[in-house]
Amino acid sequence: MALQDGTYRIGPDSGRLVVHTGRTGLGAKAGHDLTIEAGAWTGSVVVNTKDPALSSVTLEIEAGSLRVVEGTGGVKPLTDSDRADIEATMREKILSTDRHPAITFRSTVVAGSPDSFTVDGELTILGTGRPVQARGNVSAEGTVRGRAAVVQSRWGIKPYSAFFGALKLADEVVVDIEVTLAPAGTGPDA
Repeated sequence: MALQDGTYRIGPDSGRLVVHTGRTGLGAKAGHDLTIEAGAWTGSVVVNTKDPALSSVTLEIEAGSLRVVEGTGGVKPLTDSDRADIEATMREKILSTDRHPAITFRSTVVAGSPDSFTVDGELTILGTGRPVQARGNVSAEGTVRGRAAVVQSRWGIKPYSAFFGALKLADEVVVDIEVTLAPAGTGPDA
């Protein structure tokens, strides 16, 4: 299925937006690598296949909708109580969702082809905008996949640590998005 020019809406009904964390420090074996999924997010993708520079991407994620969907590694399995504690820490101590309810991305440059493209833009977390680049591709079936590395400290986020710093969340997290593009104005929300 070839990528068609047009404006597309994206969100949980068309795909997934997930964050993958890693761990570091002397106590890394005790912690978990987490997969965190955004439950509430919206976006718009403008595709211009003849001139990719005229393409664009915008995203808005409700920071409070981030949920731990998987925890791998660690000495013991991640419990429901652990998930709830991690989510509360994300909302209250890391992302301050009461003051900063949204995380946004606005592209500035789109380049490449459906087989391999880059999207440069500004990611705003905690009210601070910083540049970030995503790389991606479009599958033969029309699924768009993108990935960006986000170094938390660039946005003033101190990576979570425990056990007096022996267990730390790695500063770099990876954000993956996988969506099927549906034309704007279609689907259940139209």
